[in-house]
Amino acid sequence: MITGEIRNKIDAIWDTFWTSGITNSMTVLEQMTYLFFIKILDDAQVKQEATASVFGAEVENPTFPKGNWTNPQTGNAVPYQNLRWKTFKNFDPQTMLTTVRDEVFVFIKNLNTGKNSSYSTYMKDATFLIPNERTLIKLVDGVSGLDMEDRDTMGDVYEYILGKMASSGTNGQFRTPRHIIKMMVDLMRPTLKDTVCDPAMGSAGFIVESARYVAENYSKELLKTENANHYKNSMFYGFDTDQTMLRIGAMNMMLHAVENPNIEWRDSLSDDNKDAEKYSLILANPPFTGSLDYEVVEKSLLTLAKTKKTELLFLALFLRSLRLGGRCASIVPDGVLFGTSNAHKAIRKELVENQTLQAVISMPSGVFKPYAGVSTAILIFTKTNAGGTGDVWFYDMKADGYSLDDKRTEIVDNDIPDIVTRFHSIENEKNRTRKQQSFFVPKADIVANDYDLSINKYKEVERVKVVYDDPEVVFARLENLQNQVAEELAEYKKMSEL
Repeated sequence: MITGEIRNKIDAIWDTFWTSGITNSMTVLEQMTYLFFIKILDDAQVKQEATASVFGAEVENPTFPKGNWTNPQTGNAVPYQNLRWKTFKNFDPQTMLTTVRDEVFVFIKNLNTGKNSSYSTYMKDATFLIPNERTLIKLVDGVSGLDMEDRDTMGDVYEYILGKMASSGTNGQFRTPRHIIKMMVDLMRPTLKDTVCDPAMGSAGFIVESARYVAENYSKELLKTENANHYKNSMFYGFDTDQTMLRIGAMNMMLHAVENPNIEWRDSLSDDNKDAEKYSLILANPPFTGSLDYEVVEKSLLTLAKTKKTELLFLALFLRSLRLGGRCASIVPDGVLFGTSNAHKAIRKELVENQTLQAVISMPSGVFKPYAGVSTAILIFTKTNAGGTGDVWFYDMKADGYSLDDKRTEIVDNDIPDIVTRFHSIENEKNRTRKQQSFFVPKADIVANDYDLSINKYKEVERVKVVYDDPEVVFARLENLQNQVAEELAEYKKMSEL
């Protein structure tokens, strides 16, 4: 979660954009992202150079090598060093604007040129909109003041700015908080054998966190050429219908050493999406837009759940897209758990009877504030097409480390470490009762309750019997109090008459 100091710095950068006439929130986010990307590219090489110098070596495949870069638009030879943040930030104002606008921005647009990459695909239409040198100087100074070490600053900024968008009612996006994304990735533990997809990726939070998890936990295995090629080119997939989010997602993945993520413009629920039996892991927080036109929905999805509700159609899509043995962790609105329509019941029955439903994690309603107050849960299941659901694990999350109001300030109470620990030690949950925070529910009980998956249907609330005094005792106590008051009033009157 963004800290107060960073919040103030981002507010100052935001205000600089607005005073320069750039007032569209998504444009601000996009232009900010370009600047972050330029700085992080240089920061990464500075770090590599420091490490290499210790061993008396050169940086392998540097972003900014020695010599000159040829600008494809002008044919001019430009020293690579002039393209680096640490260099141009010290230029005079006009030179800085010319360098960043006409050279640095062209350079980042043409990274990976010649490769059929999502980055080059979505950067080709990118536009540099910072209007003058005064604005650029303020922005460069502001971004230079941000410490990006050991922090997914871009994610923090997206979360904060998208919150500002939502509160202002302009271009609001329903973004999944980073700590919830991390929890879901930690629950699913992706490996180098996985092919990971988010069919409604937004800024690519789930696949970025999956990439980070794999890089941290399989660093030695990634030294093998086969594994590195899979990681860079064929492991991660993300789809969205927002060009800005696609561009931001592609940059975000590239910053995490995934050179060629399979990021595409796609309406995942439409006929354009033919994916079937393709992915081994799906992580998602699909949009809950209510309903949509039957005509745009891919027909195979309607055979499982004849509905216009996107939250149900996405679950049908996940089942179609997963290969046998594939796993899914998806956020769903609470209505999916207990809705009474035929479509709601059909999708729950499919998960319980024909697949393996493993867990239902109920989250408090404040998790998505300030964007929305909707109550949600996480469903975890495996595609088998042959059943396998036994005891389903339920967890009642009460706290996620932040206050559940619009401010979402950091607090001590946090169930997330406990959720991850218990899920990965599931056998230890067998003896827990339904009076506790987590417990198992047998499949038979779920079937008997019409496949209802809401935790309150199964949780036992321990009620403490309260014994009250007999009415006669209470009345006597009241009469005694009245008499005391009357005596005190009489005494007060006598004193006032003296």
